[in-house]
Amino acid sequence: MAHMFLNGQAMEGGPFHHHLKGAPLVARTRTAPGYRFFSIRDICPGMLPDASAGSTVLGEVYDVPDEVLRDELLPCEPPELEFGIIKLADGASCFAMVLRRGELEKGVHTEITPFGGWRAYLKTLGREV
Repeated sequence: MAHMFLNGQAMEGGPFHHHLKGAPLVARTRTAPGYRFFSIRDICPGMLPDASAGSTVLGEVYDVPDEVLRDELLPCEPPELEFGIIKLADGASCFAMVLRRGELEKGVHTEITPFGGWRAYLKTLGREV
């Protein structure tokens, strides 16, 4: 089992939540400070570790079986994201999807850091998760 931080469409109530195959929710939490947050085509979010950023990102941690992570969750992630390790507010390390190296330099992703979370951003678009 792996602790996986989710901050987008796979969160509870989201359209990709079924990919978790019933993995239990461990916590609703935030990242530690040090992340920027981007919208990928308004389809999903992407975090970018940035030590100079004092911001946190809201999300959920699930205890995901390895085979569910490998066969269900990771294959549905967009190519702009990659598997990584982040720090949570309590100092623990956790798996998460982060913005792939080189994506920021493309200049095509909208920064949504001030919203602090995907759901808050979606509300500005008139959408909800």
